[in-house]
Amino acid sequence: RSLVGSEMCIRDSNMKVENWTPVARLSLGKSHVLRSSLFINGSWSNSQKKKRMPVVNPAIKEVIHTVPAATAEDVELAISAAKSAFPIWSNYPVQKRADVLKAIADKLTERREELATVEVLDNGKPYNEAIMDVDDTATCFRYYADEAIKLEQRQNSKINVDNDQVGVSLRYEPIGVCGLIIPWNYPLLMAAWKVAPCLAAGCTCILKPSELTPLSALELASIAHSVGVPKGVFNVVTGYGVDAGEPLSTHPEVEKVAFTGSVATGSKVMEKAAKTIKKVSLELGGKSPMIVFPDADIDQTVDWALCGIYLNQGQICSATSRLIIHESVKDAVINKMKEKAQKIKMGNGLSPDVLLGPVVNDTQFNKIKKYIETGVNEGAKLFCGGLPEDEELKKGYFIKPTIFTDVQPNMTIWQEEIFGPVLCVKSFKTKEEAIQLANDTKYGLAASVMTQSKDIAQDTAKQLRTGIVWINCSQPTFVPVSYTHLTLPTKRI
Repeated sequence: RSLVGSEMCIRDSNMKVENWTPVARLSLGKSHVLRSSLFINGSWSNSQKKKRMPVVNPAIKEVIHTVPAATAEDVELAISAAKSAFPIWSNYPVQKRADVLKAIADKLTERREELATVEVLDNGKPYNEAIMDVDDTATCFRYYADEAIKLEQRQNSKINVDNDQVGVSLRYEPIGVCGLIIPWNYPLLMAAWKVAPCLAAGCTCILKPSELTPLSALELASIAHSVGVPKGVFNVVTGYGVDAGEPLSTHPEVEKVAFTGSVATGSKVMEKAAKTIKKVSLELGGKSPMIVFPDADIDQTVDWALCGIYLNQGQICSATSRLIIHESVKDAVINKMKEKAQKIKMGNGLSPDVLLGPVVNDTQFNKIKKYIETGVNEGAKLFCGGLPEDEELKKGYFIKPTIFTDVQPNMTIWQEEIFGPVLCVKSFKTKEEAIQLANDTKYGLAASVMTQSKDIAQDTAKQLRTGIVWINCSQPTFVPVSYTHLTLPTKRI
């Protein structure tokens, strides 16, 4: 087996649970072990009901590990621990909080190769992408370490109220216990995007990773513990959404819920949280357009369009999955895209030079397969891609880089988020038509504009009803720039 050796040991639900489960000698040549327990109040433990759930490697469709399937009883323990730790952490000297965050970042960097390998085994993404994720995770913790200091410097700032008899100042206070629910497409990085600002602000938290990719969240807990995060400040409960995620959304002692995932689930999280008037932040789905004007650099456009839809197997909420391209350059662009797409190496994410790994599980695979069938049945042209013919690739959840042309705006594949390596192409004649096509969606996450004209870029960006607009690129994200999902443009790169 190319991912793990013969020494791998999997424990089933009837076996004695230990803090560590030995896993094979990984392909990087290091002996490594994966965590097998919940992390609550600074300790590792099994779930109260001793339920377990499998972790499947999507490249080979095999169970490689098991973790606890937490329930409401475990979440209650984690919330209690976080509540008890809040007075301690919120009153921690800010410089000490910042030092802890920087120590987490340093440890992430120190362990980048093994963490990237764990991410590949768990999620399936190519190793080089996983390395970038670990580096971005470390950057995130360093950024929020600095932000903690900057926040303290802004404390008690004076506000002019035009009344000499009254003095008004502004102070920022941590909100309390936070429930953090993250998806499976960027397991470690999504954890950082929520955990780092939470800890920097002085809040305590319970992190609930996706049941599909729980491993790196447990590794992050181990790192946090090793650098001295006080017990109860950062807790991790692995489990299914209905059993572990929902209790976080409804518990009266959770002051805020932060969720990244689908629109449907996000709506339910908001509904549940509303009953106890929690603060909620949501980052949901997308069906993002890339508009290509006739003056765009063809080679640059091809490369960014490929990146925008095939990075991370297209499993990105902001993936530019709708290519809206001027009719004068359509053939030149899509023919080059097809040529390059067919050369993209697919396979096990730990294999050299692989650029496209498997999608995350059988549910996602079957969903994407159904969308491809629907596109063909509704009259779109399957320009390239589909399911692989290679027998080795059939052993995993692989989808070839796929491009549909002759797509109409009323087609299912144009309107719905596929969340996979599937691009839909539609041509336009005028800028007004392109903007109308781009905005004709229920989503409002991101968009891309490809043009050499600064005036066209700025005017188009102004009219796109999305939270992010990229100019002559697709998918770059930066910690200081908020990742916004709104119906009005607020942050642009």
